[in-house]
Amino acid sequence: MGAADMGAAVFIGDEVSAAGFRLAGVETRVPKPDAAAEALRAARKEAALVIMTAELARQIPVQELDAALMAETPALAVISDVRMRAAVPDLARRLRRALGIEE
Repeated sequence: MGAADMGAAVFIGDEVSAAGFRLAGVETRVPKPDAAAEALRAARKEAALVIMTAELARQIPVQELDAALMAETPALAVISDVRMRAAVPDLARRLRRALGIEE
């Protein structure tokens, strides 16, 4: 599937945060924590932009999350949920570690 065939955006997160994204016309998914990785994999095949809460991103294996964050397409944005229950990962630090600049 090429980028032109992909949907605009998919939000993956908790129900409360998803409600706001649905109001904005964004497709949403509210997986259980043990299904977060599969939800991310599916969304990456379907959307040009994936937005995921930090709380669910913590459930993704580190190497898989890092690869998704660094991939050119689709873009992955990890955000705080409306309740601010989990911190957003430091992408710059993750990139420096992946490049061997920082341990």
